[in-house]
Amino acid sequence: MITIGENNYSLNDPLVLGALIGIGVLFLMIILLIMIVRRAGKSGASMDYMAAQMNHLNVDVQTLGAGQQQLTGNLQSVSDTQANAQVNLIQTMEKRLATVQQHMNDTLHTNALKSAQALYEMHKGMKDSLHGSSVKTTQSLTQLQERLATIDKAQTNIEKLSGDVLGLQDILSNKQTRGAFGEIQLNDIVFKALAPDAYSFQKTLSNGKRADCLIHLPNPPGPIVIDAKFPLEAYEAIRAAKTDEELVIAARLMRSSLRVHIKAISEKYIIEGETADGALMFLPSEAVYAELHANFADVVRIGFDARVWIVSPTTCMATLNTMRAVLKDARMQEQAGAIRKELGLLYKDVDLLGNRVENLDRHFNQAGKDIEQIKISATKAGTRARRLDAFDFEELDGASADVVKLTPKTN
Repeated sequence: MITIGENNYSLNDPLVLGALIGIGVLFLMIILLIMIVRRAGKSGASMDYMAAQMNHLNVDVQTLGAGQQQLTGNLQSVSDTQANAQVNLIQTMEKRLATVQQHMNDTLHTNALKSAQALYEMHKGMKDSLHGSSVKTTQSLTQLQERLATIDKAQTNIEKLSGDVLGLQDILSNKQTRGAFGEIQLNDIVFKALAPDAYSFQKTLSNGKRADCLIHLPNPPGPIVIDAKFPLEAYEAIRAAKTDEELVIAARLMRSSLRVHIKAISEKYIIEGETADGALMFLPSEAVYAELHANFADVVRIGFDARVWIVSPTTCMATLNTMRAVLKDARMQEQAGAIRKELGLLYKDVDLLGNRVENLDRHFNQAGKDIEQIKISATKAGTRARRLDAFDFEELDGASADVVKLTPKTN
């Protein structure tokens, strides 16, 4: 960059380069002339030539000066043109920058609005989502609390059941309490199946033996005894047997225990002339009953021979229902005479009711006839009343002579 006065010229400009080259050539020519002048001092003959060359050089210098002035004018024109172009370019750039800035401002404003709207929608969505999540979380927590309460309740029931199971184990581990357990279960079944007057608990017989339950059946077959037995040790030994030898020993214990019970019931609770010709042995366990009929058929036959029938809770209920039907039929037979007497009295009452209905019917017929006569009299009375209301005396009988006739009034 070259500064001349207030004008700046770029070295890349061709005109500036041309002007610099011209000035350089001028300086070279001046140096050559000086050298020639020095040599011409030695030779007077060359002075004229030098003068001619100086003239030519002067002309060239003038020409060069004119060209330099022209170049300066051109440079000034170019500089002005460049300045105007620069000003126009700057103005155009400013306008474009303003337009671009306005466009950017509009775009930024639009984007800001869109971003604000998106943020608002996102905030609203997040708020709704958080609210929904909060509601769902609350519901989940409520359900969880309910389930935990249910679990706690179930845990309490399980603990109670565990205690009951432990208590049941304690009960079943003792022969006396186990017998009481069987009696209680028997009492519950009998209480549900029969009427209160159809049975007796802990009934003492003539031989001094006390029966768990005595069913008052009519003769025949007569009262029948139900005695509760529970061979739990033998059954548990069968269940716990791991070898054939242990199983044989447990089976022998089961047979021995049941035979003892069958013999005791047969001797104590079958009394000729007082009880039925048989008795029932109640096993308060379906599992023991099923084991007995599955693997100890010989014991069941021994019970049949001794007239002792073994029953479980289910079969005992069926047997008691049959007994209830027998008791109902016996009571119907006992009450047959009373029923016939009541039927005779009922027949007399029905006959008397029929007579009274006939009398009432006669009274109704007589009342109907009287009502018909009353209707006739009322009809006649109504007819006469209408005649009197119309002053119609033309059809009166001979008694009308005493009636004073009305004469028309004369003007």
